[in-house]
Amino acid sequence: MATADQKTDTQTLNGADVLVQALAEQGVDIVFAYPGGASMPLHQALVREKDRIRTILPRHEQGGGFAAQGISRTTGKVSVCTATSGPGATNLVTALADAKLDSVPVVAITGQVPQAVIGSDAFQETPTVEVCRAITKHHYMITDIRDVPRVVKEAFFVARTGRPGPVLIDFPKDVQLALWEGDIDYDPPMNLPGYKPEIRNAAPEQIKQVIAALRRSKRPVLYVGGGCINSDASEELTKFARRAGIPVAMTLMGLGSFPGTDPLSLHMLGMHGTVYSNYAVNEADLLLAFGVRFDDRVTGKLEEFAKHGKIVHVDIDQAELHKNKEAHIPIHANLKSVLEHLNAEISDEDIPDLEAWHAQIDEWKRRYPLSYKDSEWIIPQYAIEELWRQTKDRDTYVAVGVGQHQMWGAQYYRFDKPRRWLSSSGLGTMGFGLPAAMGVQAAHPDALVVDIDGDGSMLMNVQELATLHCEKLPVKILLLNNQHLGMVVQWEDRFMKGSRAHTYLGPIDRKEATGDGDGTFDDEYGDFYPDFVQIANGFGVKARHVRDKAEFPTALAEMLACDGPYLLDVICPYQEHVLPMIPSGHTVRDIITE
Repeated sequence: MATADQKTDTQTLNGADVLVQALAEQGVDIVFAYPGGASMPLHQALVREKDRIRTILPRHEQGGGFAAQGISRTTGKVSVCTATSGPGATNLVTALADAKLDSVPVVAITGQVPQAVIGSDAFQETPTVEVCRAITKHHYMITDIRDVPRVVKEAFFVARTGRPGPVLIDFPKDVQLALWEGDIDYDPPMNLPGYKPEIRNAAPEQIKQVIAALRRSKRPVLYVGGGCINSDASEELTKFARRAGIPVAMTLMGLGSFPGTDPLSLHMLGMHGTVYSNYAVNEADLLLAFGVRFDDRVTGKLEEFAKHGKIVHVDIDQAELHKNKEAHIPIHANLKSVLEHLNAEISDEDIPDLEAWHAQIDEWKRRYPLSYKDSEWIIPQYAIEELWRQTKDRDTYVAVGVGQHQMWGAQYYRFDKPRRWLSSSGLGTMGFGLPAAMGVQAAHPDALVVDIDGDGSMLMNVQELATLHCEKLPVKILLLNNQHLGMVVQWEDRFMKGSRAHTYLGPIDRKEATGDGDGTFDDEYGDFYPDFVQIANGFGVKARHVRDKAEFPTALAEMLACDGPYLLDVICPYQEHVLPMIPSGHTVRDIITE
């Protein structure tokens, strides 16, 4: 029985009602949900709670999963998506794997066939828990209506604490329809005997070790990842970096954790990072690795990465320490807590003279800036720079698909705040950008939300244009259309002597026009295939093509000024490469100096 100070409800409710009310008790106000036979009771319950929870119907379950991520990645809160059993549940798998690799707190609720027929190959039956076991942080199948409040509470607790991640709740239809008798306690005791997350603080001796290492260093570098954003440590990081004068290199997940316009910013490091960030890390005598996992796209050959210096590695997940790279000072702790202690303990005497180090970095920045050749055509790097110029004074959220446009977005858009950049980084899922932006817009209705996408990625979840229109979500889509799978084309050019193997997205009998140098097409099929403007208009979304560079700034301004969703189809050449590029098995220095 519930105690007097606990929330109770004596109304007769079914299991679906109890679950929806439990979501509301967790502060959920938006759910992305696609219905089906095994989840119909859940949707009826959502309708009954429409005044407290906005239910948004995506046009594909994967889109709903990525939209939920859009909420979590920009707010830090646990988000919710739902699907029915069988194909509905399996359509969520990619979004859950994506959330697991990028440490995004999502609770996914899937309908399941009634317990009496589980294991009988019933219609739309899939062993969802087994399918998702390795790609979720935790998973449940609810077998008793009395467990619903506890399971929901535990799912949210597990998703958001420690290293965040996705949690699955599989919900059989008979439990959804079962009736609850008696009072309901929505704050029951949890039963997680093997899960003991805590806000871990670094030991005082560890803080002293880090400060002592900094005092002795001549060439320190901060290497910062998504863990800094997840721990809400950006303010403390910025304070520490500026106080000590330490240059900051960020991973793809870490962009925005330190202001990209700050002179100390080295921007992104790694395969497609800046030359100067890779040089700085290679020459550093002290690498402060904060909330990172030494990913292969950052390190190249692990034994060659940052081999000249001492490594301090701070991470909330103890399993990351020494996993890929041995650390001289491993610290299993919450990064925000570590930075707070560093800021409190560091003194003027602890800050080394870094004048020569700054001069060296300034020289690298001068010699190896991010750059591209000017063109009469609209090349993607220019388009993204122009987007940044026109939006840098606004609090803009940018989501991206996966491919060349993703890397150019990371390189040429400067993020000065955390949680403004959304990228499928660990899994690299094409089709991420549009639905992720959709979720951001739902969570931040008054903000400017832009999806920088490629034509290949766009087609993966193009159906979500319907969601934008029907839900009145004014997402702006900058579509960089080169009619190819650009990143794979780039690898073909580098490693396959330019041999094309199914990376051209136009009609199979279409002849490419290469003589005019722009990489676009002029034949009987016309310039645009598919015609994204017609597609967008068919969904009720405003759109236009732009190919003339002189028209681009005006066309972009028109898109940004639109009060509803808008797609700008930018025809780009396909020959552009993202630079620098470090293939697997090479070091940063190999590629920069070859």
